[in-house]
Amino acid sequence: MSKYKVLIIDDDRTVCQSLQFLLSKKNFEVDIVHYPTDVPEKLAGFQPHVVLLDMNFTIETSGRQGLALLKRIREQHSSALVILMTGWATVQLAVEGMKLGAKDFIAKPWDNKEMISSIESLIAIYNPEIKSAKLEPEDEYSIIGEDPAFLEVLEMAQRVAPTDASVLILGESGTGKELLAEAIHRGSKRKDNIFVKVNLGGISDTLFESEMFGHKKGSFTGANADREGRFAKSHKGTIFLDEIGELKMDHQVKLLRVLQEKSFEVLGSSQPVRSDFRVISASNKDLQEMVFDREFREDLFYRINLITLYLPSLNQRRGDIPALVKHFSSKMRDLYQIDIPVFESETMQWLSAQNYKGNIRELKNNIERAILLNIDKKIITINDFKNIQKSGQGSSLIKIPAVGSIKLDEMEEHMIRQALTFHEDNISKAARSLGITRSSLYRRLEKYNIPHESQN
Repeated sequence: MSKYKVLIIDDDRTVCQSLQFLLSKKNFEVDIVHYPTDVPEKLAGFQPHVVLLDMNFTIETSGRQGLALLKRIREQHSSALVILMTGWATVQLAVEGMKLGAKDFIAKPWDNKEMISSIESLIAIYNPEIKSAKLEPEDEYSIIGEDPAFLEVLEMAQRVAPTDASVLILGESGTGKELLAEAIHRGSKRKDNIFVKVNLGGISDTLFESEMFGHKKGSFTGANADREGRFAKSHKGTIFLDEIGELKMDHQVKLLRVLQEKSFEVLGSSQPVRSDFRVISASNKDLQEMVFDREFREDLFYRINLITLYLPSLNQRRGDIPALVKHFSSKMRDLYQIDIPVFESETMQWLSAQNYKGNIRELKNNIERAILLNIDKKIITINDFKNIQKSGQGSSLIKIPAVGSIKLDEMEEHMIRQALTFHEDNISKAARSLGITRSSLYRRLEKYNIPHESQN
């Protein structure tokens, strides 16, 4: 990294010497201030890119002196990136500092790697001279689009990708939050290591600690073997905390502690385990509103959202729908080795005007259904999509029988007969529409003694 300026503001001379030695080895230009009264002059002359600010300068340990000095720094040199340091601070004090404009918070005694990572991450994110990474998700549909708001999100994602900064991705279900998280991971220095996905909304209360931190054999009833937790698995890699807004308050406290300390205790063991991970979180909920309603911890909110990315809904970027339709069609052609029907211009306009509550995921499913159900056609029309809706193929129109009114085998047989009738006994089409292979369908035809003709 090029030579950037770091100003250390701390009355502890030992701390200053230690930080100066650490940062100088990383090619930072370092200057030091011991007294708050000398800060304005030093800011004017040194013009630092980053300020490491201690929170206490007397025997008082409330941190108020640091907060007051933070305000002065922001007023005099607003472009400086301030990182708070203290051995006395509570997490709530850090939250107050973040609200006043600080960019990060590091507790003393600090971890050298974490300190350097925080400084380098902030410089990379906020300095326009730093080259952005190229995002390369496995399924490129999440980055297809020319909508200005969408491109703005991608630009910031590209800037933050090479860093270790915590990222919070917000957006409705189906907008591609997980794919964007994976793309950020692949644009990072951790790309050759593991990407661990965790759906926090899908973990039961009783298994939270076991799933996240792991357990030792015999630590509780049913623990028949040692289990490695998600944070241990994500060592040297990235952990993706999806649906973090679903996490209950008591689990939020435990999660915050791990994110703060980068260590945890395995159930059944008292030995702390350190893990070097990067955290990316996602939610389809308004976390700030949840903080206001006291449903989500404010300190955890500020810990996970050094950078917040908001993915617009598909209804907010309708101009990108034609490109997405073409992409999904191309994927279907490659997957099934088939000729894809052409979408009429009127059909494309109609698709662009529809309301997509399920966002990109819903559009993708609709396109795939339309292609599979009209495989022999050369052109797909508006009526083809309307017929799908009328026939109950649309996900929002599926009617599930009441529990106890029909057996599973009876329902399966009914769906098979319906598919065969709809596709005029074409086995291949019927199997594709049911989401199974031809051989699987043949086995079920024999099971239910359903007569058929061997058509392709």
